[in-house]
Amino acid sequence: MKKQMGKLWDVAVVGGGPAGMMAAGRAAELGAKVILIEKNESLGVKLLITGGGRCNVTNGETNTRALLSKFKESDKFLFSPFSQWGVKETLHFFNSRNMLTKVEAEQRVFPVSNSAQSVWDVLVAYIEESGVKVLADSPVLGFKTDEKNITSVRLKGGQEVQAKSFILATGGTSRPETGSTGDGFKWLREIGHTVTEPSASLVPIAIKDGWVKQLAGVTLQDVKITLFQNDVRQSAKKGKILFTHFGVSGPTILNMSREIDELLKYGSVEISLDLFPTQDHGALGTALVEVFRSNTNKKFKNSLSPLISSTFSNVVVKLSGIDPDTPCHSITREERLTLVKLFKDLRMHVKGLLGVDKAVVTSGGVKLDEIDFKTMRSRLYSNLYLVGDILDIDRPSGGYSLQLCWTTGFVAGTSAAENPSER
Repeated sequence: MKKQMGKLWDVAVVGGGPAGMMAAGRAAELGAKVILIEKNESLGVKLLITGGGRCNVTNGETNTRALLSKFKESDKFLFSPFSQWGVKETLHFFNSRNMLTKVEAEQRVFPVSNSAQSVWDVLVAYIEESGVKVLADSPVLGFKTDEKNITSVRLKGGQEVQAKSFILATGGTSRPETGSTGDGFKWLREIGHTVTEPSASLVPIAIKDGWVKQLAGVTLQDVKITLFQNDVRQSAKKGKILFTHFGVSGPTILNMSREIDELLKYGSVEISLDLFPTQDHGALGTALVEVFRSNTNKKFKNSLSPLISSTFSNVVVKLSGIDPDTPCHSITREERLTLVKLFKDLRMHVKGLLGVDKAVVTSGGVKLDEIDFKTMRSRLYSNLYLVGDILDIDRPSGGYSLQLCWTTGFVAGTSAAENPSER
């Protein structure tokens, strides 16, 4: 026998991540009686590790059309919700709650504290002040429905939670250790929604070359990153790259990962790094001549610090094939040209993508034309709202994913509170 929890809630939100907390807080703020159901023991587990724990809370692009162009073909669906709650509203929401923000490269917005905890604190205070009931450590097994409505959600403990409206905010399949295991996709299929199988969208890249591991933890700013297949240039971007124990990551790499994944279907892929994109071969050669002249009696292995860090210098020295103990005054022109080529075209051989479990974001999710984006309401069930990563929306790294959560969460929370089901 299923045990009813006794109370009929106005709104039940399933999933206590950023979209779920925003939706729950907004609905309760408007006077709805709201319960927020979370499978983990605490809310916002994934939120606390986003952006390396710093939390890229949004993107600073306040022109809605310019911002939505980054969402590619999904932009036509998103204009309505983003016109209701966009970047300006998000910044005001956090800033007015004493969380100051700053803008970094590529208009990425972070808390001044450099801590995701600041974002978490604001959201938790918001739902507490609004009177949201939190039901943590309560995995959901699925929905119960009649012909047109969701009637309740079934909990693992055998109980059912009944509500007039339901908001699904269970996320995708990235970082499953945080609870994002794709449960919502399964439930949506069970009740008739079309769900595209999720795949890794923003994901680090594994590299074959052993020297990359020696650079684990090293970050390079403003590097030109070019993809090659069969020695044919495919695309290039300029930005930051982070070396890891398995390969490379960082915002620019993440944003190129889908293209790399697609190219790998047709053969091997190489990543070329231009460490000095603002200098051509001639200018870099001249700079090297000056470095060697200034350090004429030093050994080659100790001479490159004016150009690159010591950790990177050790790798370059090995890759150059030049005897590390060669005095700088004995470096030949040919060896100098070899170094210049290495600095301008440092090649790495792609092994593959790390997979969905290490993805920052997954693509896939519920089919967009099955949702009314003015309200985030399901077109199949009049009292079901779908938000955040449950949606089949591709977006780049740079604050766009969390902004999607804030926007869709706010709109769904507003709609669910103002338009209760008439069942």
